[in-house]
Amino acid sequence: MSLGYAEKLSYIEDVGKVGMSEIFDPPHVLQEKIERLALMIQKSKHLVVFTGAGISTSCGIPDFRGPKGIWTLQREGKALPEASLPFHRAMPSMTHMALVELEKAGFLKFVISQNIDGLHLRSGIPREKLAELHGNSFMEICPSCGVEYLRDFEVETIGMKETSRRCSNVKCGAKLKDTVLDWEITPACNLPLKSLRGGGKIVIVNLQKTPKGQESKFGDPWACR
Repeated sequence: MSLGYAEKLSYIEDVGKVGMSEIFDPPHVLQEKIERLALMIQKSKHLVVFTGAGISTSCGIPDFRGPKGIWTLQREGKALPEASLPFHRAMPSMTHMALVELEKAGFLKFVISQNIDGLHLRSGIPREKLAELHGNSFMEICPSCGVEYLRDFEVETIGMKETSRRCSNVKCGAKLKDTVLDWEITPACNLPLKSLRGGGKIVIVNLQKTPKGQESKFGDPWACR
């Protein structure tokens, strides 16, 4: 079954460490971490969430560096992982919906995402409170007037190329482009560290160790993805 945009990406050699084992906390440790995190959120002045591939694995979308991730299997010379459902039929997870509720309650101020699956928008996060750094596989944009078109199908191209459709604004009519990057920008993984340098706090929620874990207030990983 199609993996969506992952099959269209250019091959890159240096993807960092892949295939690390996942770590799961015992229930009582996980509960204690959840309570600490909830207290931090309650006391926060400006909560921003930065998401990556891990938030969507429970939606049937494979990640890249996990034990059965896309890059992991490629480096092992194996076939790409199978998606559990067509890319366009993936639905937001409980985690996506929890972020929506935090936004509605006034705690969550902004979401920064490296994902291109469109699930944050589909979940109900307001467009003005979402930055999709790598684009959205279901969105086209008019390079002339800036209008965005959110589709119910996956746009056929990546790399910010022209698609087969035009802007519906009668005063414009320019050819639309996809919004998904094909590795043209530096990774955004250092953004959380800017928060630390500015006096903020970060919490890493991941099932694998990350290089940024030692700089987080609580270490790494918080195994509650």
